[in-house]
Amino acid sequence: MTRAAAVCSLVLGLGFGLPGVYGAGYFARHSEVWTLLGFPTYGEGPFERWGLPTSVALLLGFVAVCAAEVAVGVLLWRDATTAPWLALALLPVELVFWIGFALPFGPMLGLARTALVVAVLVPGD
Repeated sequence: MTRAAAVCSLVLGLGFGLPGVYGAGYFARHSEVWTLLGFPTYGEGPFERWGLPTSVALLLGFVAVCAAEVAVGVLLWRDATTAPWLALALLPVELVFWIGFALPFGPMLGLARTALVVAVLVPGD
């Protein structure tokens, strides 16, 4: 289960982080949100409705969270004892970004990873 949780973390971190790096660069150059297949990648979501417009700093903050997610994935893969706790600690921060940028696959994979991590932490019968 730890390896499955690691895969979820790596998919989340790389899947959102790599486009986030490109999106931050695109925003810095063009002052507008990058679109992929006609959809805004990191903009026009709840953050903007809450009065927090997309910015390079916001995008880089999300990229930093994604980098932490990759680190958690590596630690989970290596079966580090602190990794499950780090994964649980990171979840609230990730949720803010996933919801704020309206990223539907983030919460789904994040909750799957969390269920796997909790299953590892809870002693079996």
